[in-house]
Amino acid sequence: MSRYDALIIGAGMSGLACGIRLAMFDKKVCILESHTIAGGLNSYYQRRSRVNKEIIKFDVGLHALTNFVKKGTKRAPLTKLLKQLRFQYNDLKLQEQSHSLIKFDNTQLKFTNDFEVLKLEVSEKFPSEIDGFIKLVNAVNEFNELDLSNSEYTSSRDVLKNFINDELLVEMLLCPLLIYGSAWEHDMDFSQFVIMFKSLYFEGFSRPEGGVRTIINLLETKFKELGGELKYRHGVQEILTKDDKVVGLRTKKGDFFSDVIFSSAGLPETMSLIEENKAKYEVGKMTFMESIAVLDRPIDPKDFDATIMFYNNGPKYHYEGAKDFFDPRSAVICVPDNYQGNNDPYGVVRITYMANYEKFNALSKEEYNQTKDLAFDKAMELVKSQFNNFDYNIILKDTFTPTTIKHYTQHFRGTVYGSPQKIKNGKTPYEGLYIIGTDQGFLGIVGSILSGISLGNLYGLMQE
Repeated sequence: MSRYDALIIGAGMSGLACGIRLAMFDKKVCILESHTIAGGLNSYYQRRSRVNKEIIKFDVGLHALTNFVKKGTKRAPLTKLLKQLRFQYNDLKLQEQSHSLIKFDNTQLKFTNDFEVLKLEVSEKFPSEIDGFIKLVNAVNEFNELDLSNSEYTSSRDVLKNFINDELLVEMLLCPLLIYGSAWEHDMDFSQFVIMFKSLYFEGFSRPEGGVRTIINLLETKFKELGGELKYRHGVQEILTKDDKVVGLRTKKGDFFSDVIFSSAGLPETMSLIEENKAKYEVGKMTFMESIAVLDRPIDPKDFDATIMFYNNGPKYHYEGAKDFFDPRSAVICVPDNYQGNNDPYGVVRITYMANYEKFNALSKEEYNQTKDLAFDKAMELVKSQFNNFDYNIILKDTFTPTTIKHYTQHFRGTVYGSPQKIKNGKTPYEGLYIIGTDQGFLGIVGSILSGISLGNLYGLMQE
């Protein structure tokens, strides 16, 4: 019999971080992962270029590591993460963004890792709203978004109406926060708005040198060094319970037993693993697809100098599940070349659209590939319209869809931000079973890692 102090479902960021915290205090802990590599929704894969035969690695999910702060900054989420996991700041090899743009028709707002830049932009583009914007900033500063007992949903749009009258500014401020974190259509819970506002606007974007693999390797190596067990190809088939208490997990390769289980699989996905569970949990409606173009040389900043552009073709941001295969009205254009210090020998452009899982899932293989090609062509039309000049050759292209995400992560419908039902305190109806990661409610990679840390501390270390 394999008995542990704790079991963890999923070797994503939250699962690895939770495992590290428990193993630090000599807990016997095992992470069970269905895939062959770690990372979960923020992982990586590779393809070989047909032009030069070079193997090129792609990040999945990670456009940016949010919550960037300078080395030595106190009381910041990133600083807390490093302290709790006993990493050094330089271990992350962070490269800062140049700047990012929110572009709606002919109006754009620039923001960087210095919040004063965004404040100045608002004062110049929306002078009548600057006082209200500052009041909003003060409200965000005063709000305790990490209060695990705060479980009631509050509409961010309703809150914003109390501070800002210009609807275009409301849409523009919401856009990056929604598409980088909201499981709700059109809106998001205000506590999550605050998390995202602070992590994107107050702090900012960076990227580890080498991409998401740098973070995954740090987490996985630390976990194993501390004696933790990580078992790949061990997808969980059932959560074993007795008298409304968890007792273990069942996989194709055997049973594992523990009275404490942390799941990063998502709330609906986790509860579906309990045979007698009757409760229904909402599956998120927001799914995405991404096209990636690898270019024959690095992108010249004269052609495109933003790290990330949040593009929308009108004054209203339609953050909703796509009616067709994908929604071309808005997109995120990410250019990793424009992280400071990036020295890749080729250029990369990543274009993300809101997508429709059901439509992609209904296609034959031939139809699926044709639709991906059409989406890629549409994405490149958008890129060329936003570049000052585009005379680059594409040496490798790829597109992944919600069905790709569903296949590799087992998240229902291929959702990235999980269910609109967030369990902030992590507790489920079953004693000993706790939700970590996306459906616990802390957002972004830093948020996901802190979710694993916080709940691991609370339910794996403090309740002894």
